[in-house]
Amino acid sequence: MTHFLQRQPQRRAPRANFRGSIAAVVRLENGRQLPAKLQQLSVTGGLLDLAAYLEERTWVDVTIYLSSGPVRATAEMMFPMQGAFSYLQPFRFTNLGGEERHVLDGEVSAMLKKIAAKTADTSMRAPRYYLEQW
Repeated sequence: MTHFLQRQPQRRAPRANFRGSIAAVVRLENGRQLPAKLQQLSVTGGLLDLAAYLEERTWVDVTIYLSSGPVRATAEMMFPMQGAFSYLQPFRFTNLGGEERHVLDGEVSAMLKKIAAKTADTSMRAPRYYLEQW
């Protein structure tokens, strides 16, 4: 029996929330393609919004259409969660090349910097009214 060694990082990889603004396509072994929307992304995996869930531990090819170009990698689907109108299904990358990893790291870092800048702008604003200070 073959065992795959999983590297356990000291802390989780940072995750960026895209809230369905990024398109993705999941391709199954039989060639069938499922459209998806990317909810979260990190360099180790992410969370997809799918119309139909996939079985846990299914290996698929995922293509994510980022602003810097499409990234294609092999991923393993994890346990699905039912949402209001669709399924949220996490995945982890199982085969990710160096260039794809670099692109993902850049996209996640850029999104986190954008969120940090937006948070800093709103937390440092002057109060509109005197009573907002209390």
